[in-house]
Amino acid sequence: MKEAMFYAKEDEGHVRCSLCAHRCLIADGKRGICGARLNKEGVLFSLVYGKLVAMNIDPVEKKPLFHFMPATVTYSIAAAGCNFRCLHCQNFDISQYLRRNEGIPGRDVPPHLVIEEAVTTGCRSISYTYTEPTIFFEFALDCARIARSKGLKNIFVSNGYMSADAAREVAPFLDAINIDLKGDDLFYKKVCGARLQPVLDTISLMKELGVWVEITTLVIPSYNDSESILKGIAGFIMSVDPSIPWHVTQFYPTYKLAGQPRTPLETLRHARDIGYEKGLKFVYEGNVPGEGGENTFCPRCGELLIRRVGYNITENRIHGDKCIKCLSHIEGVWR
Repeated sequence: MKEAMFYAKEDEGHVRCSLCAHRCLIADGKRGICGARLNKEGVLFSLVYGKLVAMNIDPVEKKPLFHFMPATVTYSIAAAGCNFRCLHCQNFDISQYLRRNEGIPGRDVPPHLVIEEAVTTGCRSISYTYTEPTIFFEFALDCARIARSKGLKNIFVSNGYMSADAAREVAPFLDAINIDLKGDDLFYKKVCGARLQPVLDTISLMKELGVWVEITTLVIPSYNDSESILKGIAGFIMSVDPSIPWHVTQFYPTYKLAGQPRTPLETLRHARDIGYEKGLKFVYEGNVPGEGGENTFCPRCGELLIRRVGYNITENRIHGDKCIKCLSHIEGVWR
C-alpha cells in the first residue's frame, strides 16, 4: 500500500478523501466509494498503486483522440476500480471489481517499467485508461512525471470526476484528456451514481490549464438521446471552446443495460447535426467505422483533411496545423 494524496483527518478516526467529487468520509478500516482507498488508523492508503490489470498498445484514435498526435500508438495501462457505477460500463469486470471483491487484482509494476515498455514498443505516449485513472492517481502521477522526462506524452481517459486539486496537480504533466460527458444530471444520478456539475467543472478547468481536451458522449437509446440532452451537451462544449472535438458514439448493449438496443446511425447523425448547429467545429460519430462520420473536415472551407476507417487513418492532408486548401488553422496537437 502507498499513502494516498488528497485527504484530511477528521474526528473519531475518520478521514475525508478529496481526490474526487464524492469527497468520501471514510471510517477506520473502511474504503471509499471507489473501493481503492483504505483508512487504516487515520491514514488513507491507495490499495492499487502499481497493481496493473492491463498493459496494452493502442492507436491513440481508440481513446478516442482525433486531434492529438494522429496515427501514433500509445501505451495503455489501468488498475482496478472506479468512482462511478455506470450500468453500461464495457469494462465492468475491472472497473467494478473492488465493489464485489475484497482482494486487489493486478500485476505489481513499478512506474519506471511502464515507461521502459512504452519506449521499447515505440509508443509516443502513455494512456491512463480502461478504468478511471483518478482511482490510481498516485501511480499515474509518478508515471507521468517520468514519461515527461523521457519525452513521452501523457493522456487521461476520464469520467471527469476528479477534484480541482487533483486536476491542478496532474495538469502540468498531462498533455491530453478525453472526458466522458454522459448526459444530464438525472442521467448521472440514475445510471452512474454521480452528479453532472463536477464533470463540467473539470472540463472547463482542464481547458483553462492548457490540456488538450476532447469529449465523448456514448448515446444510449431512451437514456440520453433526447433533443434537450444533446443540445445541452453541445451548448456547454460550445461555451468552453467550439474547437473541442465532440465524439458522439454508438452504444453496444452490455453489463446491466444488455437489453437495450444499439444506437441507430440516424441518432448519431442527428447528434452530429446538433453539434454543428450549436457552432462546434468538429463532431465525430464513433463505433460506426466506414460510415464517414469519423473524418475531419476544415470548418472554414469544408475540405476533407483526415480520412479514417475505425482507428486507421487512410489519408492525412493537414499541412503542419493548417488546412491544405484554405490554410486555416486546425486546432489540435499534430506533431
